[in-house]
Parts: sequence; C-alpha cells; structure tokens
Amino acid sequence: MAAKPEVRKSLRIDKWLWHARFCKTRAIAQTRAIRGHIRLNGRRVEKPGTVIRAGDIMTLVAGGRVMVLRVLALGERCGPALEARTLYEIIEDA
Repeated sequence: MAAKPEVRKSLRIDKWLWHARFCKTRAIAQTRAIRGHIRLNGRRVEKPGTVIRAGDIMTLVAGGRVMVLRVLALGERCGPALEARTLYEIIEDA
C-alpha cells in the first residue's frame, strides 16, 4: 500500500516568499527577512527561518506598495504566477 504524501504544516518565510513570487530568488527573500522588511502577525521578522503557516497575516512592501495579505497555502515549488497567486489573499493594498 502506498503511503500518503505528507501535508506540510509550516514553511520557512524565505521559501514561502520565493514560492509566492514576491522575491525572484530565495537569497533576496532571506535578505528582506534579515533586514526586517516583513511583519508576520504584527511582529517584525528578522530571521529567514521564521516559520509561516496557513492563516498567518503578513505585511510587506511589493511593487512599491504596502500589502497586507493572508497566507492560504504554503506551496511546494516556485511555479507559475497563477499557481503562486493561490498561496495568498490580499487583505489590504495601499
């Protein structure tokens, strides 16, 4: 009998930013986290290994705009834009 694939319950924030295509590379995502350019559930992120889960609220600057979004899924890869868009829901876009 084949084993069921494990469902990931958490992911490093740098990998998620890369999967969701907010950063072109994981290295850029790590730098943004280290510099404290991201807030997760109201708290400043300063480590790229910070854990993110579905349902978390994230605030970040993307495309010169401050965005508040809800994490819907973690993703398995850095795929096409349509796939990446299913990983989050924009709550506020200023």
